[in-house]
Amino acid sequence: MVEQQDLKYAVVGKFSHGMPSIAFLRTAIPKQCSLKAEVNIGLLHNRHVLIRCSIEEDYVTLMSRPNFWIKENSKSFLMRTFKWDIGFTPKKRQAWR
Repeated sequence: MVEQQDLKYAVVGKFSHGMPSIAFLRTAIPKQCSLKAEVNIGLLHNRHVLIRCSIEEDYVTLMSRPNFWIKENSKSFLMRTFKWDIGFTPKKRQAWR
């Protein structure tokens, strides 16, 4: 069971139009989103990743922009970010996004 405190700085990344492999995202997101500390990235659903930041500054970086373009070779994938909460459901559309 994951404790709520482990998710204090958790962000959901949503890819609506395809997404790279999770292995690629684990290296690309920290670099391409200019994150400064270690992050833990896991797959939540086929279009959603959970990004657990270890410092507040990285959490703020991810939440301060509505989206990021993650580039893999010649392709770009749109990743929208929103705050993770305990009631997260991948099929439920977020009202603010």
